[in-house]
Amino acid sequence: MNVFFFIANAVPETCPADLGEKCGEDGEWEGEFFPGIPEIKYEGPSSKKPLAYKWYNAEEVILGKKMKDWLRFSVAFWHTFRGTGGDPFGAPTKSWPWEDGTNSIDMAKRRMRANFEFLNKLGVDRWCFHDRDIAPDGKTLEETNSNLDEVVALAKELQGDKIRPLWGTAQLFMHPRYMHGAATSSELGVYAYAAAQVKKAMEVTHYLGGENYVFWGGREGYQTLLNTDMERELDHLASFLEAAVAYKKKIGFNGTLLIEPKPQEPTKHQYDWDAATTLNFLRKYGLLGEFKLNIECNHATLSGHSCHHDIETARINGLLGNIDANTGDPQVGWDTDQFMTDIGEATMVMLSVIKNGGLAPGGFNFDAKLRRESTDVEDLFISHIGGMDTLARGLRNAAKLIEDGSLAELVRKRYSSFDTELGHQIEAGKADFEMLEKIAMEWGEPKVASAKQELAEMIFQSAL
Repeated sequence: MNVFFFIANAVPETCPADLGEKCGEDGEWEGEFFPGIPEIKYEGPSSKKPLAYKWYNAEEVILGKKMKDWLRFSVAFWHTFRGTGGDPFGAPTKSWPWEDGTNSIDMAKRRMRANFEFLNKLGVDRWCFHDRDIAPDGKTLEETNSNLDEVVALAKELQGDKIRPLWGTAQLFMHPRYMHGAATSSELGVYAYAAAQVKKAMEVTHYLGGENYVFWGGREGYQTLLNTDMERELDHLASFLEAAVAYKKKIGFNGTLLIEPKPQEPTKHQYDWDAATTLNFLRKYGLLGEFKLNIECNHATLSGHSCHHDIETARINGLLGNIDANTGDPQVGWDTDQFMTDIGEATMVMLSVIKNGGLAPGGFNFDAKLRRESTDVEDLFISHIGGMDTLARGLRNAAKLIEDGSLAELVRKRYSSFDTELGHQIEAGKADFEMLEKIAMEWGEPKVASAKQELAEMIFQSAL
């Protein structure tokens, strides 16, 4: 969730000076935000058009479920409409034609209108947001909440009956007040402020019909243990999440609460390092039944795992709730948030999703941004089309592997020695060491079969 915001004072909105007829007398944008961009349609693998789906056919049924229901795509507001192309080494490289250089309420409303035009043309019916992406801070918390209410009212109107948030969240990592963390801050006032911000963000997510709510602890960690009481901070984080669960139930929000693991960046060590670490945290504090995980692929690789590994870790523990679909660059050491284009990676991801029975009420959120050098409005569509086609192709490949059955049979055979009476006793916890010692002495040196890794890889590659 790396976010680069336009930094500007909340001054009255005006249209950019060079837009002429695109702005009305009241300064509001007129006409389409994406003129010349048609509604994106499925044309099949033979299509050469960049603005067409080659593999994503929303209504096509795969393994008994429509493709759109397997994938449940979502657009990330922060990268798509607040990303500037800026990075730690360079200034912003893009500002979309409708931007006027301010962070005013009127500008926030204009971005929201652009968001829903984009969703409709892309054919996607879900979006994700941080509270501070969509509405500017005010001088007080009350004014900030009022700003958010005003923009959310417009979003509710623009959504209609077909579009809703996949999830919402509070942005608890960029403002200087969160320099030591939010729920894990050493300052009591910051803890209280963060709680108030999450309360409001959860309310508006509920109001908009959001299906989930995400916690991403960008600053929930430490730079050095020399000045950190880690045990106390973890206890505080658990208390914060317990209060969030209680408030969710109080307001009747039925969405899933999600935690998004990440190992580091911006902090040296974040407490939700990976899926396994987060699982252990939830188990320790008795929160396993209240939360699931939002696995981001680029975060998984930063923790030293593959995306497939963290998804499987979440799945086999009943905690796979949502996937932030992106990828990193193995030659770059930070969170680059690129759109996924690796067909093999997408196929492995979809194998786990199919085993999970899908992701609903979660889905695939494109927590991915244009490259710094991509500056055309058209690139917003091309990037999402490419990501959607990659995952759709992964779904098709995974279905082929499952229907063929060769890979599953290879795995079954590898563990077939446990498909015996003794194996069943072991797996049922009924074989003690004395029994196993006696059998080992009777059987002698065991024979160890080949794992057939190359054959497994051959079968996998044949589906791509």
